[in-house]
Amino acid sequence: MAYFLKITNKKKGKYLQIYESFYNKEKKNTSHKSFKTLGFENDLIASGIVNPIEFYSNEVKKLNTQLKLKKESDKIKLIDVSPVRYLGYFPIKNILDGLAVSKHINLLQYNRSFHFSISDVMEALVYSRIINPASKFKSFHDVIPYLCHSDYSFSYDQLLSALGMMGDEYEKIIEIFSRRVACRYGTDTSSTYFDCTNFYFEIDKENAFQRKGPSKENRKDPIVGLGLLLDSNLIPIGMKMYPGNQSEKPVIREVINSLKHQNNITGKTVQVADKGLNCAANIYAARKHNDKDGYIFSKSIKQLSDKEMKWILNKNNKYTYVTDKDGEIKYRYTSIIDTFYYEFTDENGKKHNFSCKEKRVLTFNPSLCEKQRFELNKMLEKAKKLKASQAKKSEYGESSKYVNFLSSNEDGKAIDKKIIVEINKKKYEEDYAIAGYNLLVTSESTMSDEDIYNTYHNLWRIEETFRIMKSELDARPVFCQTERTIKGHFLICYIAVLLCRILEFKVLRNKICAFELYEFMRTYKVLKESNGNYINISSSTDTIITLANTFKLPLRNFYLSDKQIKMMLNHII
Repeated sequence: MAYFLKITNKKKGKYLQIYESFYNKEKKNTSHKSFKTLGFENDLIASGIVNPIEFYSNEVKKLNTQLKLKKESDKIKLIDVSPVRYLGYFPIKNILDGLAVSKHINLLQYNRSFHFSISDVMEALVYSRIINPASKFKSFHDVIPYLCHSDYSFSYDQLLSALGMMGDEYEKIIEIFSRRVACRYGTDTSSTYFDCTNFYFEIDKENAFQRKGPSKENRKDPIVGLGLLLDSNLIPIGMKMYPGNQSEKPVIREVINSLKHQNNITGKTVQVADKGLNCAANIYAARKHNDKDGYIFSKSIKQLSDKEMKWILNKNNKYTYVTDKDGEIKYRYTSIIDTFYYEFTDENGKKHNFSCKEKRVLTFNPSLCEKQRFELNKMLEKAKKLKASQAKKSEYGESSKYVNFLSSNEDGKAIDKKIIVEINKKKYEEDYAIAGYNLLVTSESTMSDEDIYNTYHNLWRIEETFRIMKSELDARPVFCQTERTIKGHFLICYIAVLLCRILEFKVLRNKICAFELYEFMRTYKVLKESNGNYINISSSTDTIITLANTFKLPLRNFYLSDKQIKMMLNHII
């Protein structure tokens, strides 16, 4: 059995179909039948596929690869069907069952000819992503069948169809989860944390969605951007995906506005974000609704005016010192309240000028200062060595910021000699002077300096969430080709993070850190005996002891009955 692309020349043009070849037992030879009808080449080009023949030839290769892998997998399973079952995901199942999202998500398939449960596919993919992140093909064959309650009835093709549909409707599905989480656990939007990241794809060409842009990992490959919003309790409440060449600054406005409309949120929301999202347009958007909303943004000190820089470096500033238990200075802070002026041009080309009352909190961290000055000295020394060896401009890298490359004389006229390299001492001294400083700007003028500092520094949780997506959940490589399935993949990652955060913060009250929870969920396994009972083959850990005491479940038992397994899987959280 194999697949091939059939091209038929008709009056209207080339007609494309994917055919399946198979052995016909009656005729005792190879026969062919249509597997998928694609359409005319011109129509496919009009739909956005640049080269349909090349595109679907690659699709056929993938189908044949998957078929080969399945045959090999089936052979292995015939030889040895493992009795080991995954059970560590049971708290996530408990939370998901309690949210009761299945009936709402399955409503999305009413206008589609799906003869299976979309929510079943979603649940299985979420559990699989948490337990053993892998390709959809491997998840379907090697993980999902070994879940303790695995009674799903959908095919691999149906799984892919559901993933694409979930990608099409990812914003609706996030809305469903946000509403159900708010009903069951409560959502606090008095302050919201927002940040963006991106994921690279090792593909040759860009497309409308996967575009080249500033990669967080300094890659040159096409990327996709992802913005994430957390509530005051650090629970994910919104996600937005966008092409990699788009600026991340407008995304915060889109996500917060969408969240407020979807959930009818009318109370004040204080947006918290780092300097990458600090711009006049975002400040204007946060304050335009009768000052109902607010913001706490970090601001780049290097971009401040001379007047503001004098305040930063003023030795007469009165600081409040914060120390650790040993009396060592952790950081110091001071603040001012004043009216500041902003201007920006909107997407329609209209200029806006406005002023607002702002509080600015300046902090200085001695440890950060030492680290930054060490890095500055390294770059300066590198620049000096490269200058001495007459290195090329391309060899300077980041240290080039402390070098001037001159190709003209004092009169500004071009010269024929080699480019003159000079160390930019002024730039170095400026950066050296501001090392260790950080500036926060906020609309919350009545909020204490330390509360502003502590609120802003909770942003590390959103950075941790991105780290979990990229490391624990292996969000990339994606193993998906189309925009809709890529969005479906990241939706699964988002749901997995959301459920694990609820477990960590809402259920366990931060008793166990995220990485220990993932370790438990992946290593807690049981051995299924022929009599229907189970043997716990997991190593005893502090996490298991804590969970057993918290949930009052027999997690530490060696022998587990079918009834006890069901009790874990159906436990109410």
